[in-house]
Amino acid sequence: MPPPATEPDATAPVSPGPGFDATAPVSPEPGLDPAAPGPSAPTADGPLPSLLTPVVDEDGAPFWEYAARGELRVQFCADCAEPRFPPRPCCPHCRSFASEWRRMSGRGRIWSYVLPHPPLLPAYAAQAPYNAVLVELLDAPRVRLVGNVVAAPDAPLDSVDPARLRIGAPVRVAFTETGGLTVPRWLLERG
Repeated sequence: MPPPATEPDATAPVSPGPGFDATAPVSPEPGLDPAAPGPSAPTADGPLPSLLTPVVDEDGAPFWEYAARGELRVQFCADCAEPRFPPRPCCPHCRSFASEWRRMSGRGRIWSYVLPHPPLLPAYAAQAPYNAVLVELLDAPRVRLVGNVVAAPDAPLDSVDPARLRIGAPVRVAFTETGGLTVPRWLLERG
């Protein structure tokens, strides 16, 4: 018969697991470059640290090139017509390397959202409370893009009252330049 279950000892040290190096520098979230320049608002102590900007790789470069022109495009397989997002060289459905970038309407709906709470990076703490949304595109429902709902394309991240956000709310894309890169943001539509 197995021994009775006991409560874990809250004072006992917990091992983070094999391969964990507590002395290693913390890596940024994949796809984000904390050293990239971004917008900063001046304060009494000087400019705020920059917001994080995406790292452009070979597969995703066309997405950012189209965004710079004010176009929201998504990579699709040229053989089976399935969307490939995030962009990649090979179709996960039919294994084709043929691809095309289709223009989307720029309309979607809020699929999910969060309101980040401290501790936050300094540039983000200065704009709290703000939202981070996951938008499902109407033209490609399995494609979901991360962004922020704002009052206007160049508005600060905290420009929309969090009480106005709801799952399923209709949104449309707007583009703004930040840190030398044009990024999509989202505007609430009347719904």
